[in-house]
Amino acid sequence: MKTRRAVLAGAALGILPLAAPSVVRAEKATIRWRLASSYPKNLDTIHGIAVRLAKHVAEMTEGGLQIQVFGPGEIAPGLQVLDAVQNETVEMGHTASIYYSGKNRAFAIDTGLPFGMTPRQHLSWMYRGGGLELFREFFKAYGIVNFPGGSTGVQMGGWFRREVNTLDDLKGLKMRIPGISGDVVARLGVVPQNIAGGDTYPALERGTIDAVEWVGPYDDEKLGFNKVAKYYYYPGWWDCTGQLAFYVGAKAWSALPAHYQRAFEVAAAEASWDMLAHYDSSNMAPLRRLIAGGTELRPFSREIMEGGYRAAFGLYGEEAEKNPEFRRIYREWLKFRDDIVTWFRVAEATFESNLYSLYKTRATDLSTDRAANKTARSP
Repeated sequence: MKTRRAVLAGAALGILPLAAPSVVRAEKATIRWRLASSYPKNLDTIHGIAVRLAKHVAEMTEGGLQIQVFGPGEIAPGLQVLDAVQNETVEMGHTASIYYSGKNRAFAIDTGLPFGMTPRQHLSWMYRGGGLELFREFFKAYGIVNFPGGSTGVQMGGWFRREVNTLDDLKGLKMRIPGISGDVVARLGVVPQNIAGGDTYPALERGTIDAVEWVGPYDDEKLGFNKVAKYYYYPGWWDCTGQLAFYVGAKAWSALPAHYQRAFEVAAAEASWDMLAHYDSSNMAPLRRLIAGGTELRPFSREIMEGGYRAAFGLYGEEAEKNPEFRRIYREWLKFRDDIVTWFRVAEATFESNLYSLYKTRATDLSTDRAANKTARSP
C-alpha cells in the first residue's frame, strides 16, 4: 500500500507514468549507496526524510538498491555534502543548495530566494514550470543529478538574544544565516555566520553569535534555542520555501537500472511532500510549549520587512548583471513567480484573508458563549 501511494504521488507530479515501476529484481548484486546528510540525526523530520527515502527505495527495488544514511561529520562535514558527492566520496547527499552560494549564488534559487515563492509555488515551478530542467543543466558542471528533497515550509525568523524593532537594531548583529540570505541581511548591517546545524546552539550559548535562524518550532524546541535566547521572531522572509535537495552523483545515477531510477524518482517526490506535511502538522504544539515556557513571540516590523525586500531584489538585480548562470535561472524563476503570485492573489490570498478573519470572529464568539454558559451555570 505504501508503495502504491508513493507511485500515485509521483504520477500526480507528472514525473512518471501512472503504472508502477517494475520491482522485479534481475539476478544482480545489491547496489549499495552511502548518503551524507547535512542534518543532525536527532531531527527526525529534516534528517529523517532521507531515512524515509532510503526505506522506500529499498521496498520498491525489493532490496536491490540499499542507501545507508550518515549524519554530518560521519563521512563529510554538514556544509560539505556537495563536495563529497562531486568528489565521489559518497554516491549521494541530502542538503540545502543555499549552503553553497559561495560557489555560485545560483545555488540559492534551488532552495528558494528571500521574498520568493511559497513551498507550493516553488514546487510547481520545479516540477511544472521548468525549474528542475534548469537546475539539471546547472548541476551537470558538478557531476550531480539533483532532485527536490523536502521542504520546511515558511520558516520562523529565528532566535534573538535581544529585541530588534528597527533597521538600526540589526546593525552589528552577529547571526547564523547561510548563503545568499546572509548576503541580503548583510546589506542591513547584520554580520552573517555560516554555521552547520550541530554547531549552532553552542555558538548562541557562548555569545559567539547574537541570533540564529533554523527552521521552526518542531526542530527549534529539540535544539533548545529557547534556553539561550528569549525572543522568537517571525516570519522567516529569507526562507519562505526551504526546499532541500537530494544530490546523486552522475556516474552512480547512470549506473542504475532504469526501473531503479524510476523507483528513486517516485520515492524522492513522495519524501518531498511528506516532509512539508510533517512540519505543517507538527509545529503548533511545540510553539505553544515554547510560549508557555517563557519564549516571547515577536513579528518583524514593517520597517525591517520592507528593508529586507529592497535589499533582496537589489542584490538579485546586481547578481543577474554579472553572473550568467544566475541570470539564466533567475529570469525564468521571476517570470513564473510573477504569474503564480498573481494567481494566488486572486484565489488563495483572498480566501485565506477572509478565512483568518472569520476564524478570529468565530473564536471570539466561542469565547463569549463559554463565558455566558459558565455564568448561567453559576449558583
